Amino acid sequence: MALYDLKTLLSENSYPGRGIVIGKSKDGKSAMFAYFIMGRSVNSRNRIFERFDGGMRTKAFDESKLSDPHLIIYNPYLSAKGGNIDIITNGDQTNTIFDYINEANHPFGFEEACGVREFEDDAPNFTPRISGILFYCFPRNTFAYKMSILKSADGRGESCRRYFYDYVQPEDGIGHFIHTYKCDGNPIPSFYGEPEEVEMPNTAKELADICWENLNEDNKVSLFVRQIPLDGSEPTEIIINKNN
Repeated sequence: MALYDLKTLLSENSYPGRGIVIGKSKDGKSAMFAYFIMGRSVNSRNRIFERFDGGMRTKAFDESKLSDPHLIIYNPYLSAKGGNIDIITNGDQTNTIFDYINEANHPFGFEEACGVREFEDDAPNFTPRISGILFYCFPRNTFAYKMSILKSADGRGESCRRYFYDYVQPEDGIGHFIHTYKCDGNPIPSFYGEPEEVEMPNTAKELADICWENLNEDNKVSLFVRQIPLDGSEPTEIIINKNN
């Protein structure tokens, strides 16, 4: 049984920031992940998710209101190795991981890619970089996943700590949730501890409903959910943009 209820974690936290949920469906037939973004500023709230072949990007909803794109416009999701790997992150480290995995073919590309990156340069928050990667073995109806967080060690942006979590044998109905911020604040406190173990539903729609309905109404911006059947059949995807 999961340690935490995802509905409760979301509904009782007005600002977890950006979040990644990865796990296995309750019936054991699918891998699933979700990624959401939130915002407090006009610049952060002025975004949508837009799918393209092989990935997904963030995009300004109203280009006239875009003031500083360098931390808010990026590819949160990229598919690698012919669809056998999915990468999901909260920043342009998605492309760094993709390059190491897909092009350089590093055996520990995820860890090595994260090793050349650090937290974001948005003092005084020094927002952590959170990342997830899923490895599919469709002939065996199995998958594995990893998660990472890169965050400031001292709150002053002088030292980076890198944490990695490896889930080799996912359990039916169990997932893990990591987010950039522990809660709202000024400056905003970074997430700490291990990714939170949460109960997973059976379908992409159920996961999307849990996330979107329980994220703070004022601060939520966009949500992406992807369900990947382990028998190799067609994935299901859901994108929800508040700016629509």
